[in-house]
Order: sequence, then structure tokens, then C-alpha cells
Amino acid sequence: MSKLTDVPKRILIGRALRSDRLGETLLPKRIALPVFASDPLSSVAYAPGEVLLVLSIAGVSAYHFSPWIAVAVVVLMFTVVASYRQNVHAYPSGGGDYEVANTNLGPKAGLTVASALLVDYVLTVAVSISSGIENLGSAIPFVVEHKVLCAVAVIVLLTLMNLRGVKESGSLFAIPTYVFVAGVFIMISWGAFRGLVLDDTLRAPTAGYEIKAEHQGLAGFALVFLLLRAFSSGCAALTGVEAISNGVPAFRKPKSKNAASTLAAMGLLAVTMFCGIIALAAFTKVRMAENPAVDLLDNGVALGSDYVQNPVISQVAEAVFGKGSFLFIVLAAATALVLFLAANTAYNGFPLLGSILAQDRYLPRQLHTRGDRLAFSNGIVLLAGAAGLLVWIYGADSTRLIQLYIVGVFVSFTLSQTGMVRHWNRHLATEKDQAKRRRMIRSRAINTFGAFFTGLVLVVVLVTKFTHGAWVALLGMVIFYATMTAIRKHYDRVSEEIAAPEGPSDDSVRPSRVHSVVLISKIHRPTLRALAYAKLMRSDTLEALSVNVDPAETKALREEWERRGITVPLKVLDSPYREITRPIIEYVKGLRKESPRDVVSVIIPEYVVGHWYEQLLHNQSALRLKGRLLFTPGVMVTSVPYQLQSSEVARKRARKRQEWNAPGSVRRGPAQERAKESSPPK
Repeated sequence: MSKLTDVPKRILIGRALRSDRLGETLLPKRIALPVFASDPLSSVAYAPGEVLLVLSIAGVSAYHFSPWIAVAVVVLMFTVVASYRQNVHAYPSGGGDYEVANTNLGPKAGLTVASALLVDYVLTVAVSISSGIENLGSAIPFVVEHKVLCAVAVIVLLTLMNLRGVKESGSLFAIPTYVFVAGVFIMISWGAFRGLVLDDTLRAPTAGYEIKAEHQGLAGFALVFLLLRAFSSGCAALTGVEAISNGVPAFRKPKSKNAASTLAAMGLLAVTMFCGIIALAAFTKVRMAENPAVDLLDNGVALGSDYVQNPVISQVAEAVFGKGSFLFIVLAAATALVLFLAANTAYNGFPLLGSILAQDRYLPRQLHTRGDRLAFSNGIVLLAGAAGLLVWIYGADSTRLIQLYIVGVFVSFTLSQTGMVRHWNRHLATEKDQAKRRRMIRSRAINTFGAFFTGLVLVVVLVTKFTHGAWVALLGMVIFYATMTAIRKHYDRVSEEIAAPEGPSDDSVRPSRVHSVVLISKIHRPTLRALAYAKLMRSDTLEALSVNVDPAETKALREEWERRGITVPLKVLDSPYREITRPIIEYVKGLRKESPRDVVSVIIPEYVVGHWYEQLLHNQSALRLKGRLLFTPGVMVTSVPYQLQSSEVARKRARKRQEWNAPGSVRRGPAQERAKESSPPK
């Protein structure tokens, strides 16, 4: 890489790390929590609002169902967390849901889970960043006016931060995540103290508004459907829970124990914050509507299009802390920032899963390669590109994007827990130790309940969200599934085709003869070097081959060939249509047809130049010939390079680049050691 590209690369992502330093990038629990759990922790900023938005369809009277919906979400959260704690102990390799389903339910189930997770990770980035842009846009008009541009800029920034490595990005993300969590807990505690102890009247800015119900007095099946839809919207709080089970290899030892502890901490924090915000929203009488300009009324008059509906967490913070107060501003800033950082869950889950799928030959092998900073750079860039495309298509509108959300994650939840039930059944069939059997039976019961509950929620999500956009997520899963299946078939076909046989084969049998052909255009130094090399090979037969495009040049070539007394026979091919490539290809194929057991070695003299524009002026015929000859069986192509003077200049430049060190690429020891190294020997 040239100096021009090396300098900015080192500035942006840092110096390259040796492979044996991979252990230094592993995460302690305090960093792993914001890295892998920022998505479910930040979802409490919008999940309560999604519940109230759906309930507002039936008017304010339906708001009294919100605590019961919160209870259902809490039960589901604890069930999923308990289930995944079994996963990380049983499958610590980092395959997560994919490995569980693939091992216990078969490759098709595993691929279905992988497709669902890949789609969900892309949506996590798109939804989190779009939501953060909208929150930031309420304070900065420029951001609202250029939503897509700003969202793409944030994606690029997050991509660069993650390319620096998991540990470094985690350290950067830890502070705002912990500030957000602390701010929410302070808000809940102070709000409870003011309301229960001081008996203060806390009122949200929308407490005095009325809601114009779209469907007044819902009952029976319609009410049940509305509650199920509100519950499915509240389940947004569970997105990202599975990322910890996929990221177990990134934890410090003991990996499984640390991952399980992080899962428990994440579940406890998310549940407490979610319930606290729902309770304070009910206590402060927060009012939300899907179409606030029309459905929110102030003294019977619609608020109009100028009204900006703030998120639930913002309204509750204003009621508890007071608008414009220090804590209100800190929490608002931390909320907007943590929504951006929530995308980091996907930035860690997607590349890890992509690496495992690449190892299993379902994705290109490049996704299994670590970059300069020991992160899966190709996976990070692929995720950023897919999320950026989605943001552009949907105009960075979180309301439209969130309808695509959740489907994929509950597909993976359900299949993973079903696979874990089979996992315990298989082990119980052979385990004799009673203490271990009791632990397995308990774990199987947890996973059985998890499979049933998440499967039920999956049905609810599909029924209530399919027409609102969930079908797009399902289509994305189908596309991923078909693509990965095709890639695996290709790799399997190639592997089978190139597998070395046990006994003798045509590839291992020595060819009967080698027929060497040196391509000649005119006699010059590169030609003489190629002829000398061909003679050194001591082929069975050797000939020089030229194409008659210009009769005068061909005649001059023959005369000089004879004058110099070159002993290699010269054969000239006629080309009435002035083509060069086709006559040579047909001649080589003719040689192969006459003697199928012979190998034809085509030797091509080439110029080595030092500038890119010189490459455009030379070697074009050689490139076309090599490209065509690659598809001809039994033909070997050899390039004989001849270095021009400009290549010597390029070689000196390359040597200087090797001796030059990019900023940060040299590790300097203590001053005393440097002085010792620099002192002359005695």
C-alpha cells in the first residue's frame, strides 16, 4: 500500500496488530455489557412509546392495560435471558442460535436462523441510527432536513470505530451507555420519591391533552388483537439479547461464565428500566398518538402539523426533573447518543456470525479473515453497506423501519430454544449421574418454556405486523437463505471437483511430452530472454510462434531470425482478419487435440513497467491471451518478465515504503533501553 493510503488508514483505524495479540482484544464484563447489550438497554427509550402508540388507537381508556403488557414483556425477557444462559454454557464457541439450531435441528434450521439474525442485525443498525437521528433532529433542524445524509454519516463513523477493534470501540461506547443507564435509574428513583414520599404532583407536558380514539369501545376479539399488537411492539425491548450468545468468544476467560453473568445483568437492567418508565408514564399521564397532529386534542382542538411529539422517556424526564434542568439535558443527550451506539450490538454480532458462516462455507471465505486490528473487517463493511442502503431506501424513517423489526429475532429465539430441548434430550439419554441429570432436566424445562413462549410471540408478531411491513423482513430472510444455499453448493461442488483421489489419476500421471511455444512479435531483449528460458526448460519440442498481421513486419522478422541464426524453429500463423488471440488459441487447441496426453507450455515475454499508465500501453495482448488460455485444459502459461527502467524507479519507491514506518507502527521501549540500543558497541 502506498504512503498516501497508509497514513490515513493508520490514523483512522490505528496500527496493525499481530495475530498473537488476539487475547489482548478480549472483553471484560464491564466493557462487554455496553458492547453486546447496548441494543436491548437502549430499546427502553422507544419500546414503552410503541406500546402506548398502539393502545392510543382505542383511546386513553386503553392505557390502563399498559402495566399488564409490561408484565408480559418482563416475563418474556426473563424467560429469554434464562434460556440463553443455558445456551452460552452448552455452546461457548460463539455460534449462538445458528450453532444450536444447526447441531440439533439440522442445516436447514440453522440456515433459517442465520438468515433471520443477519436480517435483524442489519435492521438493528438502520432502526437505531434512524431513531437517534430523529431524537437529535428535534433540537437541531439541519439534522431533520438531511436525515439520510446524517444517518449515513453516523453509519460511516460507527464503522470506522469498529474497524479499530472490539475492545477500543467498546471502551468508547461504555461511558455514554452507563451514563444513560444511571440517568434512567436516577429518574425512576427520584420520580418514585417525589410521588410516593413527597406526594408531589408530576405531570407530563401532554397530560392535559385528550386522545381522539380511532376505534372507541373495543371489546372481544378486536380488543385482544389490539393488546397483542401492543405487546408485539413492546417486544422491541428484547432485540439484541441473542448477541451475547453469538459473541461468547470475545469475552475473557472463563468465557461462558462471564457471558452468562453479562446476560443476567443486561436482563435485570433492561426490565427495571422498562417497567420504571411504563409506571412513570402512567403516573405522569403521558399521552401518545400514532398521528399526533390529528388525534391529540387540546380543549377539543387538534394540535396541528406544527406539533412535535416527544418520546415517552423525554416526557417523563421533563415531568420528573423539569424542562431544561441539568439532569434533563444530560439524560436527553445520553438517550440520543445511546440510540446511535445501540447499533454497536449488530456491529459485533454480524461479523462474528458472518465469520462462522464463512467457515461453514455458507458465505464468502473473506468474511472469516481478520483485518489489521483483529476485527472481522469485511463483515463490518458489509453490514455498514447493507444498513446504509436500507436507510436510503426508507428515508431514515424509524416509524417505517421499525415495522420490519422483531420478526427475525423471534424466529431465531424459537428455533434456538427448540434446538436446546433436543440438545438436553440427547444428553439425558446417555447421562447416568443423577446430579447432572437434575441440572439437565431443569435446563430442559427452561428451554421448553422459552420455545413455547417465543413461538407464541412469533405467531403474534407475524399476525399483527405482517401487513405493516414484516413481509419485507421475511423476504430478506428468503434472499439470504437462497444466497447462502447457492454459495454452499458452489463451494461443495468445487471441493468435490478438486479433491485429490487416493489412487493414480490423470492429474498425478506424468505427461508423455511437453510441447513449449514461445510467442514472438519481434526480436528484442524480452524475446531473447524468453527463448533462453524456454531452452533451459528442456521441453520435448520447442518452437517460436508469431501471427502474420502485417506481411512486411512478418517478412522482416523471418529475415532477422535467419540472420541471427536462432536455432528454435519459427512458425507463423496467418490471420486474414488481423486477429492475434484467436489464431494462437486455435493452434494450441489443435496441438492438444493431436496429442491429448501432451502438455502445452505457452511462454509469453512481458514488460515490467513502473507506472499505471504505462501498463495501459503494454501487455494488453498478453493479458487477453492469458485470460483465454486459462480455460483451455492441459495448457500451462508462463510469463517471462523483462524489467524496463521505469520499473527500477518503482522498485526503489517500494523499498523506501518498506523502510518507512507509518505513525504508530513502531513500538518504542523505555528511554534507557533506547539509549542502550543507540549507543555504539565497545
